[in-house]
This record gives sequence, C-alpha cells and structure tokens, in this order.
Amino acid sequence: MAQSTLDTLFHETLKDIYYAERKIATALRKMARAANSDDVKAAFETHEQETQAQYERLSDVFDAIGKRPRGKTCDAIEGIIAEASEIMDEFKDSPALDAGLIAAAQAVEHYEIARYGTLKTWATQLGHTDAADLLEKTLQEETATDDILTRLAETLANPKAQKKSA
Repeated sequence: MAQSTLDTLFHETLKDIYYAERKIATALRKMARAANSDDVKAAFETHEQETQAQYERLSDVFDAIGKRPRGKTCDAIEGIIAEASEIMDEFKDSPALDAGLIAAAQAVEHYEIARYGTLKTWATQLGHTDAADLLEKTLQEETATDDILTRLAETLANPKAQKKSA
C-alpha cells in the first residue's frame, strides 16, 4: 500500500471531485427541467455548461501533476444529489420547488467551494503551481455561481415559496 502523504491525499481528493463534477452536470440538467422559473432554469443550464468546462479543466489538473484523469465514487455528492431528487419529487408543482432546488444547488456549491479551496491550498503546498492556478479558476467560478443562486433565492424563489398554492 502506498504511503499516506499529502500528495496521496491530494490525488485521492482530486479523483473524488472529478467524479463529483460529472454527477453534478447530470443533476443540473434534471434540476433545470424541473424548475418552474425561467430564471432558475437558465441559471442551472448555465452552470451545467460551466460544470462541463470544470470537468475538462480537472483533466488538465491531472496532467499538471503527471497523473491519469480518473474518478472515484464521492459519497458526499451522491447524498447531496439524492436530497435534490427528493425535493424534486416532494415539491413538484409547488411554489416552493424553486427555493428547494436553489437550496440543493447551493449545497452542491458549498461542497465544491470547500473541495476546490482545499485542493488549491494543497496544490500550492506541494509545488503544483499550474494545478493550483487551474483550481483557483474553478474556485472563483463556484463562488460566483453561489452568489447568483443567493440572489435568485432572495429576490425570486423564496418570496414565491411563501405564497400558498392556488
């Protein structure tokens, strides 16, 4: 068995987020189809496209550290996506659906922000400057997406969710 080092932890966590990004893209497509508001649909569609680019960027990160791109099952993202599916089922045709979908998407964003922040720090510590730069770009995108989702929740989805169904 390989010695457990920061380099090993970095590589294992990179495989984890590589898997997660693929799952997130699929989930975002489903969430966009389920959303009631055109603005929420558009935000999910835009982020799905961005997620595809982030997935491809991760291949560049693997290349930068001399490893083959490969994922491993990410139990955390599986759980977050399962919760999003529950929201889609339980709140279908409800004015609260979009608020729930945004909350689920923000759970994904917060997970990604935590992962990318950690990976960037580790890459820097390990001297993987090119990988750190790529990870920083994705971290900035994830933070910007979280800000967009917050604005949509506060100005559109949450107020609508407070209204009773007709």
